[in-house]
Amino acid sequence: MKKFLSIALVLAMALTLLAGCGGAPAPASSTPAASAPAEGGDTPAPAQAIKVAALSSGYETTYPGMWQEVCDAFTAETGIEVQLTLEKNLEDVIGPSMQGGDYPDVVLCATGRGPGLTEQFIKDKLIADISDVLDMTIPGESATVSSKVMPTFLGTNATAPYGDGKTYLFPMFYSPCGLFYNANLFTEKGWKVPATWDEMWTLAETAKAEGISLFTYPTTGYFDAFLYALMYSVGGPEFFNNATSYAEGVWDTPEAQQCFEIIAQLAANTNPVTPAQANDNDFSQNQQLILDDKALFMPNGTWIVGEMAEAPRADGFEWGMTALPAAKEGGQGASYSFLEQIWIPAGAANADAAKQFVAFMYSDKAVDTFLKGGAVQPVNGVTAKLEGDNKMFYSIYDQGATPVVGIFSAYNSVAGLGTVREVFLDPVNSLVSGQLSKDQWVSDIKAASDQMRANLVVG
Repeated sequence: MKKFLSIALVLAMALTLLAGCGGAPAPASSTPAASAPAEGGDTPAPAQAIKVAALSSGYETTYPGMWQEVCDAFTAETGIEVQLTLEKNLEDVIGPSMQGGDYPDVVLCATGRGPGLTEQFIKDKLIADISDVLDMTIPGESATVSSKVMPTFLGTNATAPYGDGKTYLFPMFYSPCGLFYNANLFTEKGWKVPATWDEMWTLAETAKAEGISLFTYPTTGYFDAFLYALMYSVGGPEFFNNATSYAEGVWDTPEAQQCFEIIAQLAANTNPVTPAQANDNDFSQNQQLILDDKALFMPNGTWIVGEMAEAPRADGFEWGMTALPAAKEGGQGASYSFLEQIWIPAGAANADAAKQFVAFMYSDKAVDTFLKGGAVQPVNGVTAKLEGDNKMFYSIYDQGATPVVGIFSAYNSVAGLGTVREVFLDPVNSLVSGQLSKDQWVSDIKAASDQMRANLVVG
């Protein structure tokens, strides 16, 4: 197993992932430096400018300028300027500059996205060990980062991908994921939200008789949170851990077969226009199917409310969210906590100042600003600050849903071996269209898992 790859090779691979996705870097915006750092916090010396690259999402739609506001507050506390790049197609924008060896100092880009840039940096060990951020004092406060972050969100392979006890990615925004629906439609029809998959299939027939599909999804990428929650609800933590580490024989177990069967049955009950719209340009049209009562359920996260805030909708529409149904009568449903990570490239020019920025993300000022956009961070006490739909969404765990955290283990790049999304999730489009059988899908997963297991990235 290769321990190191040249930066040139890694960047070439990263850019290959981004090929065909146009877009040129937008001018970076920067905040003016304060005349002097405020007291409190571990301020690096000398003061300098750092480059922060962050994904622009539905949160920015809800509260435009939230990232700039946080950057300004960081500068006021530390005297360190921030040159902010904020783009929806972030990978496309920062790729060309990284090819020339010009890395951002801080990156907010989650795993599980189509281009797979963060996964590529994990695989090739180009992400800095930032475990010491946990012990840092938050700029402008007396609290340490470790005293603020919910421990549940640390120590999984989503933040410590190499199993060496070190933290390379910090948990930034989290969102309970589940099935979103029009609560008013259920009230009008007198329908009960299914508590088990058997009840789900019964409802599918009822809705079909009224010309409504049971299911849709924005893109196949949204099946990551869905699959994690499904595996956990069907087989519990042992099966979940074995599946996400590609354990030998795991896909032949009864638990795995039940998961495959559920997804195949959902595919058979998915609105037929979904695959054609399941792309980065048209995904909102699939989300619109829920607002127009053309489909009952859609996997998504809490950002959906802001993302579709201006979209037309059926009279009386009201957002509802439920955990994935229990695998059997009397069992518990499950909800995956989608996590966006913030990290520092190993090639960052200003690592110490970058760590200060990461620490500041858990300050009260940052947390409260991000909340204005509906972006919730895994910090102690944050749920008490929530209002409206978010208060309902984030209470899903209080209502009995099992929380699920973790991702598929990273593996080294192998010629001909696709990403987790390409192997496990993207084929759902073909399941829906009928171009792929469930058996072939499972066979492909087994073959890919053998290579993934043989090429696991370890510390």
